[in-house]
Amino acid sequence: MSIRTGIRTGIRTGIRTGIVGISGFGGGEALRLVAGHPEFELAYAAGEGSAGSRLGERFPGLPARLAGMVIEKWDPEALPPLDLLFASLPTGASAAALARVAPGVKIVDIGGDHRDAAGWAYGLADIWPEQIRGHSRVANPGCFPAATLTALAPLLAAGLVEPGNIIIDAKTGISGAGRGGADSRFGYAESNENLVPYGLLQHVHMPEMARGIERLGGGSAAGLVFTPHLVPMTRGLLATIYCRGRATTAQCLEAARSFYADRAFVRVTDKPPQTKWATGSNLAFVSYAADPARGLVMALGVVDNLGKGAAGQAVQNANLICGLPETAGLEGVAIWP
Repeated sequence: MSIRTGIRTGIRTGIRTGIVGISGFGGGEALRLVAGHPEFELAYAAGEGSAGSRLGERFPGLPARLAGMVIEKWDPEALPPLDLLFASLPTGASAAALARVAPGVKIVDIGGDHRDAAGWAYGLADIWPEQIRGHSRVANPGCFPAATLTALAPLLAAGLVEPGNIIIDAKTGISGAGRGGADSRFGYAESNENLVPYGLLQHVHMPEMARGIERLGGGSAAGLVFTPHLVPMTRGLLATIYCRGRATTAQCLEAARSFYADRAFVRVTDKPPQTKWATGSNLAFVSYAADPARGLVMALGVVDNLGKGAAGQAVQNANLICGLPETAGLEGVAIWP
C-alpha cells in the first residue's frame, strides 16, 4: 500500500481517512478507533458547532500527532484528498450532503439516511460480509437492529422461529440518544434513577428490523412489536426478543454456533449476556432460552451501542470495503469492570 503525505496535517498516511460529525458520540468513538488503526490515518475532521477548535481541546486523551488538528466546517465539496470518509450525522442530515462527495471517496454512513437507499450496501457485517466487500458506499445498521438481527439471524435462517410473531424489548444506554445540546432531555438529572420508554410504534429502526427479519426469514414481519427504553448507564444495549417456535434451547445454540462459526466478533453463550461484556468493543453476544411445550423461543443480543452499534461496525465495514483484514483495529479486549 502506498504511503502519502497529508496535505493539511503533514501526517504520513496509509488510507487517508476523514470523520464528519466528529464531536458527537458516534464520531468520537470513530476517532478513537481510527487513532489506533494500523492502516487508517486521520487526514480530515469536520463538525458544525465544534468547527475551529482543535481535536485535543475536545478529546484531551488523543496522541500528540492528532491533538493539534483543527476541526473544519463540514463542506462535502471542499474535502482534501481522501480515500475513506466516516459520516456520523443525525438522521436526515447526511443524504443530500454525501451525494456531493466525490465518487472516488469510499463512505461509511453511521447515520440513518442510507439504510434502504439504492446504491448503498447494508452494512450488517457479521451476517452479510460478502455483500459489503468491494462496495464504495455502505450504510451502517442502527444500534437496535445490530443487536436484534444478530441474535435472530441463526434462528430465522434455520426456520426455527416464525418471522411474523416477534416482540423486541430493548434497553440502551443514554449515549444512544446522541450528545444533544444545552436543552438535552438526557442530562444527568433527567436520566439518573430513571427508565424511559420512547419511540413507541414509530421508532426509526422499526422498518429496518422488519426488512432484516423478512430478508433472513423469507416471510412477512407484519406482527413485529418493538419497544426501546433508555436506561441510566452510558453505554450498552440489550435486546430481549420473544419469538414463536418449537425449537429447544440446545437447537438454538447449535444453530447460532454453526451460523457464526467463522465470524470473529460474535460470541454465542450459554448464559444470558450482560451489557458490560461488550463495553468498548466491537463484540456481539447472543444467547437463547426456549420452551418448546409453549412454543416460545427467547433470543438475547448484547452490543456496545457505540461499538458494534455504531463506530465499531463502521470500522469493520470500512475494513471490508478497503480490502483489509476484517478485524484490523478492532481486536482490543472489552473494558472490565
